[in-house]
Amino acid sequence: AALALGAQAASAETRIGVSMTSFDNPFLTILLNGIRAEGGKHADLELVVEDAQLDVAKQLNQVQNMVANGVDAIVVNPVDGAATPAMTKLATDAGIPLVYVNHPPSEHAAMPEGTSFVGSNEIDSGTMQTKAVCEMLGGKGKVLVLMGPLENEASIIRTKDIEDVIATEPCSGMSIIDKQVGNWNRTQGADLTTNWLTSGVEFDAIIANNDEMAIGAIQALKGAGVPMDKVVVAGIDATPDGLAAMAAGDLDVTVFQNATKQGEVALATALAMAKGEKAEGNIWVPFEPVTLANMQDYK
Repeated sequence: AALALGAQAASAETRIGVSMTSFDNPFLTILLNGIRAEGGKHADLELVVEDAQLDVAKQLNQVQNMVANGVDAIVVNPVDGAATPAMTKLATDAGIPLVYVNHPPSEHAAMPEGTSFVGSNEIDSGTMQTKAVCEMLGGKGKVLVLMGPLENEASIIRTKDIEDVIATEPCSGMSIIDKQVGNWNRTQGADLTTNWLTSGVEFDAIIANNDEMAIGAIQALKGAGVPMDKVVVAGIDATPDGLAAMAAGDLDVTVFQNATKQGEVALATALAMAKGEKAEGNIWVPFEPVTLANMQDYK
């Protein structure tokens, strides 16, 4: 990283370091493409992009290297929100603007001076998702929940959203009969759903914290011969694969999280802060519910 930064210094007036949770996650690929698209608008900008590979220590090391090499600003898609204070301290102590994107840092309720968070308000995501499921079920039914990582704030809030909606009228006839961690992963979503099916669990809906786990659930359901019109499956993110599953009649609900816009706004905010401009502590990109009725607007 040091060599790369050194080589780029001569050719760019502005250098922005970017650390992503993982290059293998389809949603985060869209997010990174948004960052790169915004970067492409600036001829004097160099992006130094790193893959943390789901490793908190690796991501911290990447931020340390960026600080040591004097980048003008840093954009971080955190592996773990609980690990952000150490990265925040590194950047703020060095006077380098820091923008977190998509995954909220632990300090997002009161972001320190010189930092910002760009994302979507997770209270809306799971709430929109579950209200749509509630309407499809007529307010009654047994629900299984596929969760993201237990330490991930988005996963925590999306799951709480599901519980909160089900606790209110007109959805109180719904009940959660099991929750399992699928780590945002399609294969794990499929495996967990297969386990439920082989265990004889009876259910009316599977609500997943993201589209990838929902798609995994769909694969397991179809593999077991379950008619897709007999169960409601919901995800979040409205990824291209999620929309394709919806077009096929398999995914009933998703919630559009504008990853491209998050990436664009995060980099634009980092560039503005690098020029000495102040930014809001939290910059929200709204969620939008997606069903078959409005799916064409998001393809």
